[in-house]
Order: sequence, then structure tokens, then C-alpha cells
Amino acid sequence: MLWQLTQMLWVGGLWLIHLGLQPVLVQIELAPLLIDEISSMFEVPVVGFAAACVIFQALVLIQTEGLASLWRDFRGQVLLMALYACAMFVAVRVGWPDAQRWQVFSYLLLGFSGLVLVMQPVPGWSGRVREAHP
Repeated sequence: MLWQLTQMLWVGGLWLIHLGLQPVLVQIELAPLLIDEISSMFEVPVVGFAAACVIFQALVLIQTEGLASLWRDFRGQVLLMALYACAMFVAVRVGWPDAQRWQVFSYLLLGFSGLVLVMQPVPGWSGRVREAHP
């Protein structure tokens, strides 16, 4: 349950900013520089929150499937890709602030890795209802 809640929060938040906030700001005809400024104000905390959630999900995966699942399991590989995208977003933003396209690329890489992760089964879930043990 924690896996799904955490996943919903960070993946939903990323896509809400990208597909919800930015088009609304464009539709109400704000200045393009103001739209970029408002979007970048929201993107940084959302990527930071996503990084924290990805780390939490990696810990849940390690607890249920073992440490080797982080690089052997597809879910673990996607989590590592999402963590890499978070690190790339921060590194480009701090070290190369003029590279807007790299920031957008890393943000979208993070978003798409979240969507791929949503389609994967929950760790420890066998697809059936677990029976209560007395």
C-alpha cells in the first residue's frame, strides 16, 4: 500500500505540473517568461519530492525482494533510472542553468520512468488476496 501511495504522489505531482499547470498558465495568456518562472518554481520542489519518494520506493523494494532486486528486477532498474533523472535535473540546474532543454529532458525522463513504474506490479503482491493466519 505504501508503494502505491508513494508512487501516486510523485508521479501524479510530476504530470500535474507538466500537463496541468503549464497549459493553464498558457491559456490564461500570461507572459512566456512569467510562465517559465512559475513552472520552474514548482519543478524544483516536485523533483526533490520525487527523489525522496523514489528512495522510499527503493527501500520498500529492497525490503520485500532483497538488495539484488534493485539492479536485477525491472522495477529496481526503473527506480534507479528515476533517481538518475532527479540527479541529472539538479546537476544541470546548478551546473549549467542555461541548458533548459536538458532540464526538460531530465524532467520528462523522470515522468516517463514514473509511468513505466506505474504499470509494474507492486512488490510482494502475488495478485491474489492474502489469507489471514491465526
